[in-house]
Amino acid sequence: MPLNNLGEFGLIQKIKEQFSLNLPQSVEGIGDDCAIIPESDQSSLLVTTDMLIEDVHFLRSDILPQDLGYKSLAVNVSDIAAMGGVPQFAFLSLALPLNLDGAWLESFFSGFKDLASNTKIYLLGGDTNQSKNGIAINVTLLGRVENKFLKRRSEAKLGDIICVTDFLGDSAGGLKIILDKLPRSADALHLIKNHYRPQLNLQQGQWLSQHASVHAMMDVSDGIDSDLKRIMESSKCGVEIRIEDIPVTSVLKKFAKGHDFDFLQLALAGGEDYCLLLTVDPSAYEDLNNKFQLQFSRSLFPIGTIVEQELTYLQNGMPFKIKNNGFDHFKKADGHE
Repeated sequence: MPLNNLGEFGLIQKIKEQFSLNLPQSVEGIGDDCAIIPESDQSSLLVTTDMLIEDVHFLRSDILPQDLGYKSLAVNVSDIAAMGGVPQFAFLSLALPLNLDGAWLESFFSGFKDLASNTKIYLLGGDTNQSKNGIAINVTLLGRVENKFLKRRSEAKLGDIICVTDFLGDSAGGLKIILDKLPRSADALHLIKNHYRPQLNLQQGQWLSQHASVHAMMDVSDGIDSDLKRIMESSKCGVEIRIEDIPVTSVLKKFAKGHDFDFLQLALAGGEDYCLLLTVDPSAYEDLNNKFQLQFSRSLFPIGTIVEQELTYLQNGMPFKIKNNGFDHFKKADGHE
């Protein structure tokens, strides 16, 4: 089967089928935001890795190197946040063209170091190599979590309220501006910034993980549509989403209206929001949300409910069809560079 028919998730499933058998006891591999390696009865090591490829994930001609350095670490920090962990140690590997300017590299390292310093992450090593086809960046990040606070995708329960911790679609809006070469007004620059420098929910993830009423949690990286399906697969459940409750900024709505594109489709399928998607015990939701507001000066956004089966989108009670699914590296281009 051609890879573009198999798709990213089909490929991952094939890898999982071959390599997830006979893992050491209590080790959890493919299937969540991080691999989980128990250290003791009290804590576990979290391991995640992400790759950014020139002309797939970024355009060197557009992104500032310091923003790329920041983002290359940020996407990994988001995975640790989704499991309630504390990021600690990073490994950075780079494949670079010979003609790359030294000043570009210095700026890249500056952006990486800014986020590493702010999150107390230590760079311990990595690898470097020559590339004949653009820049490739791989970051592996290690973190730790107390076992009693560990959150997985697989713990959603029937009747849970589905929430996100921030607005959806700004990053996808920024990407659309970049790819379609739309005018860079103040609103456009705001959206582009959200694409290049995503606001992380690390503290929110650690705080939410300490509440037993939060059942399942993951980050929103490939679009809420794709990530809801991951919750469904892991938790063996269905999802019902209320389109009118999808949180979208006034900036994205205004820019979309002025340039004739559908902000809802971007919010649902665009990806790279890097907020958190979680499910909450309905009997505890109001109390949890009140405490979240006191802690972070903003509320959670409830967008739907865990049901027995299927993914259903409703707009004011009527079926709603999503035009594009979330991002898949091996399908035709559907949103990313």
